[in-house]
This record gives sequence, structure tokens and C-alpha cells, in this order.
Amino acid sequence: MTLDYPSSAFSFMLFFISSCLLTSVHHSKVPPSEKSTLVNQTKWQYYGTPRTSGNLTVTWNHQMLETKEVNIEVWGYHETGKPYSSSWTAEWKYLYTLKRSHPNRGEFTFVPTPSALYNDWELGALRISSSTASDGQSNVAAIWSNGHALAWHLGEDFRRDSAAWATEKCHQWDTQERDLPGFLEEIDACPCTLAQARADTGRFHTDYGCDIEKGSVCTYHQGAVHCVRSVQASPQYGAGQQCCYDAAGSQVLTGDSIGGSTPDRGHDWGAPPFKKPPRIPGFSHWIYDVLSFYYCCLWSENCSVYFKHRPSSGCRRYHPPRAASAFGDPHLITFDGINFTFKGLGEYSLVESNLTLLRIQGRTQVVKLLSGKEGTEALVTGFSAIAMQENYSDVVEIRIPEHSGSLEVLLNHKALNFSEQTWMDLKGLFLSTTPGLNVTVMFSSGVGVEVSRWKASSLSLTVLLPEKFLNHSQGLFGTINGNPRDDLTFRNGTSLDTDYSTPEDLFVFGADWAIKNETSLFTYDTQHLLDKYLYGPKHDPNFVPVFTPSEDPTDPLVEQMVLLCQSDPFCRFDVLTTRDLAVGNGTKLSHQRYQHLLESLQPGSSERMCQDNGLWSGEPTRCLPNAGSSQQVPPLILTWAILGFMSLWQ
Repeated sequence: MTLDYPSSAFSFMLFFISSCLLTSVHHSKVPPSEKSTLVNQTKWQYYGTPRTSGNLTVTWNHQMLETKEVNIEVWGYHETGKPYSSSWTAEWKYLYTLKRSHPNRGEFTFVPTPSALYNDWELGALRISSSTASDGQSNVAAIWSNGHALAWHLGEDFRRDSAAWATEKCHQWDTQERDLPGFLEEIDACPCTLAQARADTGRFHTDYGCDIEKGSVCTYHQGAVHCVRSVQASPQYGAGQQCCYDAAGSQVLTGDSIGGSTPDRGHDWGAPPFKKPPRIPGFSHWIYDVLSFYYCCLWSENCSVYFKHRPSSGCRRYHPPRAASAFGDPHLITFDGINFTFKGLGEYSLVESNLTLLRIQGRTQVVKLLSGKEGTEALVTGFSAIAMQENYSDVVEIRIPEHSGSLEVLLNHKALNFSEQTWMDLKGLFLSTTPGLNVTVMFSSGVGVEVSRWKASSLSLTVLLPEKFLNHSQGLFGTINGNPRDDLTFRNGTSLDTDYSTPEDLFVFGADWAIKNETSLFTYDTQHLLDKYLYGPKHDPNFVPVFTPSEDPTDPLVEQMVLLCQSDPFCRFDVLTTRDLAVGNGTKLSHQRYQHLLESLQPGSSERMCQDNGLWSGEPTRCLPNAGSSQQVPPLILTWAILGFMSLWQ
């Protein structure tokens, strides 16, 4: 159920009113129980074309509206004015009422008739609200359908010859596209492989219509098993990217297959400031990328026109991000691959960059053992909180709350509740979470941060930096420049020798990156945090950890450690220092995830060259079966190839 606020109808951000946190949710992410369903979606979208007529039915959860009777209204969306000019505006408007005072039993069936007054409105949604409200009344509890093409209310000219009507619309769109500025060079290049696409979490996120984690039901992307969308819209035009991959992990392109992915003039998830086209979440994407697909591909046979303007992007311009990680006791692996252990107690700078004013900070606490007597501590530390900000974005902090084994996420020092949604679009960043297990933060620069607590006593952390951060980072994760020898650099510019540094040297190095209260991003909302971290030293000089654990062959724990850890040095280290196999197992799992991430980010072959020896460079190529580029599109196959509307994929 939603409230209709016309003044903020297209706001796609969180905002505070007094002490109340209101959430504006992209319509594709509204839970199915809280929106209406267009029964037989195919019939709705083809209504009026040959052999598609009769009744249409919409259903809803009647218990969501505490009323005996409802009104079913038609609302429309369109954009007017010259694109990319000050006159370009969006309008979301009540059009007319289909049925008044209909019994609220969760279903309404009707026979559509052309709407002479409103048949130029081709995109819209149904709103179901109490019959006590007046037509089009704002600020009322309501259940909405998904946005959809209003084929069923188009004029008699469409019903007489839908193919001719759509062909004319397709050619009008073709003419308009040729007059609009190109956006293809501005959007992110696609990752070359499926593994890269899933690993580059700072720049790409799962396209819910083709998700390998949910069985790869890619009805609208023939030949693909998984698709991703760019997280951020392009800076000037607000455009979006979509990338799809087959079972072998290779890209599926429109030049090879009708199931290939297509870029978007309007990013499906929108872009700041959101209320201005083409940055309206969902609807701008519909206007410029979806309705045109109906015109050219679904209602007529002019797909070549559509793909001329929406060709799949290759990966020649793609560069994988660089990864750094921290986990366990804690062990840190820098962007250039140096690994070391730093067991300081306090708050430290992990990454700083003047390029985007990026700051990622970590707080450590003494490790509590996972087995044995509850609350037992070891003479080692682990990360208990990670805080971050870029430019003037919101501040996000992920922490292990006191007396809790879960994760808590703070937004600008206030706890977030994920009971309604697990994806949030915040100021300067996106946030996605599996509640209690992991949190992924995606900054507007493409920086990705993942914080998790998988069977571990402490947090594990991975940071992904795009190529533009080369020579623009410092902190415990080092300088990202391809030279590991300068990774252990102090604030004053001097460096430790990476080959001859002792654990004590590394302890001094880590202490140098302690933050100050005036630069801290952390929240201090308990007496313990106030006393220990705000009023206490940022690096506790009185805490002396175990630097080098001894391995006694006669120790019964050693045999169990070898069986668990095998050759993993971090797992063995943590078992010996904590004498807790559960802690070591958590470290081992975190290290394995990091290793898998590095393997996934390895470059693929973006091109193949004929070499002097007569052989081709790069990975072997292969043909896609039945991957013609015919204009004839099966009615159900490509219907939503370019959409981001979850409900049509469920």
C-alpha cells in the first residue's frame, strides 16, 4: 500500500521529517502483496492487436485496504518539452475512473473501450483506493499496479491496424533518436565475463529479470543465464547500462542474438535530482527505451530500427576494479597484494582518497571467542565497525552491536530498519543488504564496499576501487599503483620495507593511521563507546597483542588446526592466537571469498588478434546456437528484454 504524494511522486531517496524516516520505493521493488496484479500480462500489453481482445482482470490483496468499496482509476505519465532543455518536464496525472464503488473483494474484470480523450497517454498505471475518496484525490492509501503500456485504452486507429500504427510510431522514434545526443560513449562498458560482472559490485548489480541465483529464468533474454545493470546513471545524460551473459560466462550481444542486452537512454533506477527527465525512476526508462521497443518490436516488425539505437555494449573499454580486504585477526591485503597482520585496538583509516574525498574507517575491539565460555576474550583484535563516506554523501556505518551477533547499519548515526526493503538509494550511494549477514555499499564513483560477518567473531571487509583511483589512495590498504613496495607508507610519506618488516614494525605502522575525533565518521551512542573510543585514545598504547604465536607439535590443538586450516596461513595464525577453531574457520572462509573475488576479476579477452605465428590471441570463440538477428520476435520472448520491472518477472 502506498500514499500518493504528488509533490514527491518521483523522489527516489530517503528523507527525514522530524524523527520519522520516510522511504520512497521504486515501483518495481514494491512487494507483490502490496500492489495489484495485471492477470495475463501478455494480454494487457497486446490488447487491441490482432487476436487479442475480450476481458481484462486486475487482482489485489483486499485486506490491504480497510474499506468495503473501492474505485479503480487510470493514471498516466508523459514527458513534454524539448529533451535535455529547461522546458523538459514530467507529468503524473489522474486520467479517469474505470469503476466507482466496486466491492473490495480483490478482483475487477472489465472490457476495455478506447478512450477518446486520453488515448495519447500511452504509459500509466491503475490505482485502487477507497470509494470514499474523490476522483484523483491525493494523499490517500492506495494499491497501484505496475507501470505498463496502456495498449488497452488506445484509440480505434490502433485497433484497426496496430502494426501500421506502431510502425509509424517506430519511425517517429527513429527520427527523434537521430536528433538526440548520443549517450553510448558515456555509459560504463560491460564486464567481459559473467564472473567479472558478479564480482564488480561497486558498479553493477543484478538485473532481477535474469538472475542466476534464482534459477536463471531469463525468459526475455534468450541464451543468457544472468544479467546485470550499471548501478549509477551516466553523469551528463542519466543513461544506464545492461549486460547479459550465457552459461559459458560470455556476453550475449544484440549483434549476435535477439536475447542480447540493451543500453538505456533513461536509467531504470533514475538519477539525481530524480524529478527531472530523463532521470525519473522507471518512467523515463519506459518513455525512451520501453515504449519504443513496443512500437518497433512487439507491435510491428521493425526491430532493426530499435537495435540500431540500442546496440549491446562490448567490453573493450572495461577495466576490472582493484580489491583490498581485511578479515580475522585482522589480516589486511592491500590493493597491490601485500598482506600483513595488524592487531591494534582503536579506530583507523583504511582508505583515504582526495580524488573523491573517500574515507573508509575501521574500529577494532578485542576478539570474543566463538567457542568455550561466553564472553571470553583473546589478546587479539578484529573489526567491530566500518564507517564510510564519499564527497558529501550520507555516512554509512556497519557494526556489531554490543551483546548481539547480528549486523547493525547506521545512516547518518541513526539505525536503519530493513523490514520493508533491502535496497536503498541514499545520498551519493546505493545500499544493498542481506539483513544480519552482509551489507554492500555502492558509491557514485563506482567504489564498492562489502562488509560481512559470515561465521566469524569479527567483521570482514572488501573494498573495490575503479581504475581512476590509481595513485589516489592511502591508508592501511596502501597506495593503489601496481607497486606493492610502497604499500606500507606512513602519513609522512616514509615507507616500511615490505621484505624485512617485523610484526612490531607493522604495529607501529598501523598505529600511525589512527584517526582523530574531528575526522571520525563513527557513532558513539553507548557509554562503552564514549569511554573507550571517543574519550579514550584512538590507538590504545596499553594493549599489547600476541605478535607471533608458537606452534607446538605436541599441542592437541595443532592436529585439529591442520585438519581445519590445511595450508591457509591466516586460519592457522588465528587458531593459534585465539585457541579457537571457530575463529579460525571464520577467517578461512573470509580468505576463500577474497581469493574467489580475485579470480573472478581477472581480465577476459575483449578482442582477438591474428598473431604473426598465424594463431589467434585471447580466449577461443564459439557460435551461439539459434542466435540469428531476425527482426521477427516471438511475442513473449523479448517483451521485457529492456525492462527493470520486477513484478513481470515473478
